[in-house]
This record gives sequence, C-alpha cells and structure tokens, in this order.
Amino acid sequence: MQQELDRERAYHDTCRAALARMVEGAVEHVVTGEDVSASGADAEVLGYRLRSRAKEMRELPEGPLFFGKLDFEAGEHAGQSYRIGRLRISEEPTAPPLVVDWRAPVSRAFYQAGPDDPQGVAVRRRFGWAPGSRGDSADLTGLEDEQLGKGESATGSTLLTREIERPRVGPMRDIAATIQPDQDDLVRAGLADSVCVQGAPGTGKTAVGLHRAAYLLYTHPQRIRRSGLLILGPNRTFLSYISEVLPALGETGVRQTTLPEEIGRHPVTGTDPARTAALKHDPRMAGVLRRALYARVRTDAVTPLSLSDGTYTWRVPAAVLTEIVAGVRDEEPPYAVGRERVRGRAMRAVQLQAERRAGPQPAALTRRLERSRAMSRYLDTVWPKVRPEEVVAELLTDGEVLAAAAAGLLTPGEQRDLRWARPPRSYRSARWSAADLVLLDEVAGLVDHPEGYGHIVVDEAQDLSPMECRAIARRAVFGSLTVLGDLAQATTPWAARSWDAVLGHLGKPDAAVVPLTTGFRVPAAVVALTNRLLRRLGTDVPPARSYRGDGEVRIRPADDVRAATVTAVREALAHEGSVGVVAADAQVSAVREALAAAGLEPAGPDELGARVAVVPASVVKGLEYDHVVAVEPAAVAEGEERGLHRLYVVLTRAVSRLDVVHARPLPF
Repeated sequence: MQQELDRERAYHDTCRAALARMVEGAVEHVVTGEDVSASGADAEVLGYRLRSRAKEMRELPEGPLFFGKLDFEAGEHAGQSYRIGRLRISEEPTAPPLVVDWRAPVSRAFYQAGPDDPQGVAVRRRFGWAPGSRGDSADLTGLEDEQLGKGESATGSTLLTREIERPRVGPMRDIAATIQPDQDDLVRAGLADSVCVQGAPGTGKTAVGLHRAAYLLYTHPQRIRRSGLLILGPNRTFLSYISEVLPALGETGVRQTTLPEEIGRHPVTGTDPARTAALKHDPRMAGVLRRALYARVRTDAVTPLSLSDGTYTWRVPAAVLTEIVAGVRDEEPPYAVGRERVRGRAMRAVQLQAERRAGPQPAALTRRLERSRAMSRYLDTVWPKVRPEEVVAELLTDGEVLAAAAAGLLTPGEQRDLRWARPPRSYRSARWSAADLVLLDEVAGLVDHPEGYGHIVVDEAQDLSPMECRAIARRAVFGSLTVLGDLAQATTPWAARSWDAVLGHLGKPDAAVVPLTTGFRVPAAVVALTNRLLRRLGTDVPPARSYRGDGEVRIRPADDVRAATVTAVREALAHEGSVGVVAADAQVSAVREALAAAGLEPAGPDELGARVAVVPASVVKGLEYDHVVAVEPAAVAEGEERGLHRLYVVLTRAVSRLDVVHARPLPF
C-alpha cells in the first residue's frame, strides 16, 4: 500500500508541474495574441477570451488535483487508466490528459459504475486527502480500491463516508468527489431539460444545482456564454455560503444573486402589512396589472391623422386608425412593441396613398414622416408611452383605476387592502416595498420582455410566490430551469403546497419532479427526530432517510434557557467543527448577549469560518453546522404563520450533533 501511495504522490507532483505550465501558457497566449493580425473586432474578441482564460487559470483555488481513478478492462477505454479531478490537466493541449475533468463523458463511470453494471471498469479508486489540503502531495493520506470487474460490492467505502462526514467549517464545498448515481443523473441532464428536485434536508440538492451549472458551462460553453447562466438564492447569507463552489470547479463569472436584486428597479424603502404583501404576490395581480396597463390604449378619442412633407398632406381617416389600434390591441404584443406596430401600420396607410399618387417614395421621406410631431401626437393619444412605476403607482393610489382593473378579480375589501395608506405626490417619490418590486417587474415584462438566460438555477423555490415565479419565467422563456427545494421547508405565507403549481407559474409545467430522499449531510439520529415533526406539517413529502448511521441528539429541558445554551455551546466546542446557535428572531439578541457574557464571542451568520455563530431562524435556511443548538423551539414555531415549517428547517441544519434547549413544551 505504501509503495502505491508513493507512486500516486509522485504522479500528483507531475500533475502539479503540468498545471503550473498551463497557467504560464495561458498568460503567454495573452501576450502573443496581441500580435495576431486580425480585424479590430476579431482582435478584441480574441484578446478578451485569452485574458479571461488566463484570469480563470490564475484564480483556480488550491487543492488536490484528483480524487479518483478508473482502470478500464472492457469497452472503448479498455486498458486505459484515468485520474478524475475538478479540471482537465495535460502536459500539452493535444497530449492525453493527466487528469480528466469530472464532467467529461468518460468520468461518468466513476459515479455510475457498480457491481451489477461495471461499465467496463475493473477498478475504481478513491483517494483520501488530509482535511483542508491545499494540494501538497504529502497530504495524500490513503487510497481505496473497489474491484468492480470482479463483482465486489461498491458500498461501504470508508473514504467516501469520511469525506461526507467531514466537519463543516467555512463556506459550502463542492461534492465532485462524492456525487451519488441519482445526483449524477440530475447533474448531467441536458441543457434543454428543466428539472425540479424535491430534496429532503441534506440530500445535496443545492450542490446538485451548482454542479449542474458547472456541467452545463463545461458541456455548452458557447451557448451559455451567449445566453448566460443565473443562480438565484434566497438571501445574501446563503449566496456567501455557496460562493466558493463554482470557482472550486473551475467556473468563475457566473451571476449569483437573489430575485429581489435581479428584479429590483428601486431600493426597498417601504413595508407592507402581511395581508397586503400576500395579496401583491397573488397570481390574480397579473390580470389586474395587465388591465391597468392596456386601459391606457384608446380607441374612443381617435381623430384623423394628417402628415405633411411640405408639399403635400396625407390624411388617414379616424375609422382606419381606430381599426389599426383595435387590431394591434387584440394581438396582445408587449406594450412597447404594440406602440411601434400602430406607428408602422398607420405609416403604411400613408405610404399606400403616396404610392398611388406618385409611385414609390424615398426611404428618407418615410422615416421623416413616421417620426414627425403629428405621428407622435397621434401615438401619445391612442397608445401612450408609459413607465411601469406610473402604472403601479396609479393603480395603488386611484380607487377608480383599481376598481376598473380589479373588477371580477379582487373583492372590494382586497382592493382597499391594496391601496397605499399615504399616497405619494408622484411615483418618483414613492416608497417601494419588496412586494411592489414584483408588481413593477410584471408591468415591465408586459411593456417589453426582459432579456432572458440560457439556464437558471433556482434554490429554495418552495418559498416563491406565484408572482415571483412569473418574474423568473419571463427570464427563462427560451431557456431551461433547475428548480431546487423542499415543500416541508416552505416558510413564506404564499409558499407552495405542490410542485405542479410552482412549475406552472414558472412556465415549465412539464418539468420532471425528481425526489431525493437519502440525506448525506443530516445524520440518522437527527433525521429520526425531524421525521416526527414532518408528520405534523401536512405536506405530501416522503420521510427522509440518512446515508449516515452516526449523529447525536440531546434534548435539554432547562429553567434558565440562556444558561443552558451557554453550557451546550461549551460542550459543543469540545468537538471539531462549527457550532450554530439558532433561535427565534426575537430572541437572537438575548442569546448573543448571554454567549458574549460567558466569553464565547459568537459571530453572525455572514461570518463564514467562525467556530460559533448565532443565527436567526429566519435566515438559517440552506446553511449547515456540525453542531446545532436549537434554542426554545416553541418560540420558533410561534414566530410566524408557518412556524412549524421553520422549526423543521432549524433542526435539519445539524451535520453531526443537535442540542435542543427548551423551557417550554416541545412542539413535536
């Protein structure tokens, strides 16, 4: 074994030297590329691509260069051996690779081969690296072979289990070395395929989404570069947590943001009562806003149109103009497109008159007439320009406008709830709420369709409202989606009860819904507890299972919750890994003060890498800690409308150990 380990360490040294030459070569290509004779545009494109590649190579994070190896005995790769890593490494561009990218077709056997279907693989080798290794060959501490060609069981890998159970400190890490077959199927789904992953806690659904993004960037680089790829997370804390996954896989420059930031036309400076916010997220608002926008189109005040070139005046009768406006209105194009269609058809009526009188007209004359003041006055009368802010502000301010737009869609009481309590003097001085941004985006999408993306990964999608889904759908009209979530973790008032409803609003009703039920993060002891709570949620979600047989759960009744929390944290610090102290939002300050008074100096949720962090229950979704101290579950459950769902989220953040500190009766 030692001899084989030394051989692999030497091979890793060879790979490290080759990678260094690849980085140097990328930099040299930038210099030589500047001397390439080409047109200015071609040279600029070439220079941009070379500089981007050099930047990507320089920014590759340090770490082991391979994590697996395949020895083939049959099939097209018979007699070949391949090391599998996070990126391709070769000594020369045309030479056989020293390391094969985990996304390459040949690498799939590393994840999919088994004793029942070895896929031509004789031996699958996994490598064990010291935790936190920066890629020194001496950090290669072990290796493990599975004799698939001999039908040996592929389960029970010690190195795989050790990697999965490794303590969580700092940002989320990639799972390229531990992807399971059902996860691999999702990661390698085609670019045109939209998929929805219903993932129980700890099943790796977020990692699957990020690795699918990396796979699509590798497999379809030109198409993705043209159309773009977007990662949408629930909040900035979550995005900070996942921010290093794609760079670790060699992919940089991917836009990762939240939906409010993606659609935000204005800063959020206003707030809505809960009932008003829920109403603004209701799908009926789409119909109300469409009516309010197109109510600005007029067919009742049309007068004849007269256009003059200085020597002759052409007139278009009001009846013809009315018919043009009505026809375009019935076609329901984007509002801005409709205005230009009316202009074009009115101008065509003028052209026909001019051609009958004097034959074809110069293009310059046509352009001058269609941009004339008379034509602009006509358009402003029948199809006026509009800003989304004007439409929304008028709707939320003017009772008559709202009543007309909401007739048959909203009750009078709901209309009263929608209206601004203190109307602004104009839309320019409005204090927009987070829910208003969704309304503004809906109208903006009606005015002019936004530029879309080739693929969008949407995490925590169970919390999206119908109107938020519509905002995403507008950006994925010609692209595909990876939708990630767990209905049991749905916590917003408008959260989904079924994936069919979500996918319908996202414009992908035929997307496959794939359940992931085997947890790799949450240990069996924690899963057993949270499955008890799952039964109380009334959600049609299968109980989770755990790949891991370890874990520890301690229920700590206490008269003094703060003192008991301090004790639980001190005991947790005796173990390796991170400690997350999660409490109801209203109790966070008191918990932080108690820990600080005990000399523990806790960090906040955004301070990645801290040993101890105090986290409000409202922002813990998507995060994970080796040891979770859940403070007073009853307070978490009472903190919001779907508080039991929030508590389910809190309890499933634990990777190894869970302490439940309480003075009040537990809600499970």
